[in-house]
Amino acid sequence: MSFLQQLINGVSLGSVYALIALGYTMVYGIIGLINFAHCDIYMVGAYIGFFAATYARLPFVPTLLIAMFGSALLGVIIERVAYKPLRKTTNINLLVTAIGVSLLLENGFNALFGGNPRTYPGYILKQQTVMFGPIRSDALHLIILGISLLLLILLNLFVNRTKMGKAMRATSLDKDAAALMGINVNTTISMTFAIGSALAGAAGMLVAILYSSLDPYMGMMPGIKSFVAAVLGGIGLIPGAFVGGIILGVVETFMAAINSKISGAVAFVILIVILIIKPSGLLGKTVKEKV
Repeated sequence: MSFLQQLINGVSLGSVYALIALGYTMVYGIIGLINFAHCDIYMVGAYIGFFAATYARLPFVPTLLIAMFGSALLGVIIERVAYKPLRKTTNINLLVTAIGVSLLLENGFNALFGGNPRTYPGYILKQQTVMFGPIRSDALHLIILGISLLLLILLNLFVNRTKMGKAMRATSLDKDAAALMGINVNTTISMTFAIGSALAGAAGMLVAILYSSLDPYMGMMPGIKSFVAAVLGGIGLIPGAFVGGIILGVVETFMAAINSKISGAVAFVILIVILIIKPSGLLGKTVKEKV
């Protein structure tokens, strides 16, 4: 496989990591929580899309929108039921709750639907080979890359050009000051969870189609790698999540081409290195705290 083919596959994989990493970084940026349940919302999104495609026989776009809406709704419910009552307690309480929610979703889906892998119906997106001169690529990778970039652009426009986006940025800087300025902090936090969860749901569905498999534990490893991507770029920073995701996807793809046995360890090596050299991430700035 040529360098350019590997690069396309790597950027495509990285864009999926970026979609998931955005949820981590948005939630961390606004309430300082590492939401470990986020990777399971990714899994739930894949299941919602699977049921819409399998039983309602919906085409790709409506299925994707339903998966995103269902994931967004789940994210808001989790925030309101599990996290909001603990918002004024210590971060460790929120962290333990997030782990609990994650285990609840994984084992709940395993009890409800079983642990056997399922596959999307073949009509949803057909496997095709695309040729660009001498470069041969998979159409699914290109579609996933295109959808991921579109969603990232829409998110960027939403955050920077809308009133709610400004409210999100203000709340992430100082919740109390934002409230004094008339911003509804609770609604803003819920919207943040909704958007991050919708992106995770879209990523879950796209990956389940790409790899022709979904199961209740499918979110575990992509979730960890996406968290690494968020840390790599600078957790709390939306551009950082995108940059970190792309770098991680490209590096992992090239390592898999060299030696597939060690490609899975790349994310963790990167995490260790970045925490030693630049804990604030590639785009993050070191903040000094006065004692």
